[in-house]
Amino acid sequence: MSPNGARPARAHAGTRPARAHAAVDNLRSHLLAAARTAPERPAVVQPAPGGGVETVTYGELERRADLLAADLDALGLDVGDRVILEADNGADAVAALLACATVGVAFIPASPETPDERLQTIIESARPALHLQAADGERTGVPGSVGTARFDASGLTVERAPAPRVRRRRVVTPVDTAYIIFTSGTTGRPKGVVMSHRGVIAFLRGAEAEGLITAGDRVASTSPLQFDFALFDIGFALSHGAALVPVPRDRLNWPRRFAAYLRETGATQVNGVPSIWRPVLRHDPGVLAELGGNGLRGILFSGEDFPLDELRGLQKLLPEVRFTNAYGATETMAASFTRVPNPLPAGVDRLSIGHAFAGAEMTLVGADGGPVDEPGEVGEIHLHTPSLFSGYWDDPDATRRAVVPDPLDPGSGRLVFKSGDLASRGPDGELYFRGRADSQVQIRGNRVELGEIERRIGEFPGVTGAVVLLVPRPGDDPRLHAFVTHGPDAAPETRELVTFCRAALPGYMIPQGVHVVPEFPLTTNGKVDRAALTALAAS
Repeated sequence: MSPNGARPARAHAGTRPARAHAAVDNLRSHLLAAARTAPERPAVVQPAPGGGVETVTYGELERRADLLAADLDALGLDVGDRVILEADNGADAVAALLACATVGVAFIPASPETPDERLQTIIESARPALHLQAADGERTGVPGSVGTARFDASGLTVERAPAPRVRRRRVVTPVDTAYIIFTSGTTGRPKGVVMSHRGVIAFLRGAEAEGLITAGDRVASTSPLQFDFALFDIGFALSHGAALVPVPRDRLNWPRRFAAYLRETGATQVNGVPSIWRPVLRHDPGVLAELGGNGLRGILFSGEDFPLDELRGLQKLLPEVRFTNAYGATETMAASFTRVPNPLPAGVDRLSIGHAFAGAEMTLVGADGGPVDEPGEVGEIHLHTPSLFSGYWDDPDATRRAVVPDPLDPGSGRLVFKSGDLASRGPDGELYFRGRADSQVQIRGNRVELGEIERRIGEFPGVTGAVVLLVPRPGDDPRLHAFVTHGPDAAPETRELVTFCRAALPGYMIPQGVHVVPEFPLTTNGKVDRAALTALAAS
């Protein structure tokens, strides 16, 4: 093992360790196919250290990935070991995840903004061998049982070597885990979604068949690395041989900086949650019209409803741009890509999520377990797809609830994803999203289980109960409201309660309103009257 602060001895410096065979499905070989045919093609376009932008080619990206793979290999990590990958999206982070794929270790994406307590919870659950962060990362306090290292374009610098491993595996197979992404969980703890190389690549092949971009495109990615949308962007761009354009967080919420960066990098498509467009539409819509004349050809959105007045306003400013509504879950990366007419017809009051992407199919199942065929009738979406996740990390019960025998053909032994999403059919068989069958909501594109927030609030001293709701607001983002009851002591201070939440939850899960109530209103059957609480929050 390497001493602290040293680079590991590379047994295969500059070459790919033999574990990943290029002839079989592996995330590395699939996403770096362009490095073999067009190594000088742009792979990542990003801010340059001294200002302006820099281009990292496919050949250079492969070189960085191979250096990191050799360093990981020298640490003795085995196929299936887990590595926390904490960084902002960029060429070095992409090289690091490709290196993990090469040697068969599963990466767990995290953001520098992830609260310490949440990262600690993920570490306790996933039991990683190594915590990797960018060379300029500021994370401290990683448990001593976990190795620590930093990475940049020149490779890996080990600070604390991982515990000695026993290698039992020789090669990486398509069914091995590519990554584990932790989302909000119903138990109050983050839930790990395990994706295999085969599942990810099956999805990417289906997405390629949709013909949304070409190798000449530059795809702007606006999501942080720990969000599955960022992983979609990386795979979507590189699998097409296109260029990824990560948008720095300090540009995203400033309309002129955002637009200027898109122009400077030559972005031809922007992917993100609908709310990324709200600051520009409200404060400086004129800069959007300029983008349409500077090569912007496509906008793909997902993760939340796009308010139709905002969508129409954006389309009016960008009349030549193609709009795509992507729908799906982390457990399958996505499920459909639906072209949105530009302009949106005046009578449209709900966007369609269309039909499943190539190679997959969505069916609707009713509460009785039978098929839902009639237009307008609501059923739960069941997804038949080769991109199905492997399961929830260390939670076989939750996996069995989500991955079920096909209700329409139970004797086949085929498994499908029971999504928890409700939908109805339109006159041509297209689907329309109708909400969730459980307590899960979407906040700025992030999947959130309200129970996780309630569990955290319930841990605050003196709190005896908590109910969290997502309250809609006309013309604006919905807001999280928390209702709490307390014991005989004084009511909790809102500021202290919010600070307590921030220590363990990401920003999008922090309640924006806190209401202390003497007791929760109940319905006639004794359940919490959420409608009454929603009305209270709205008032």
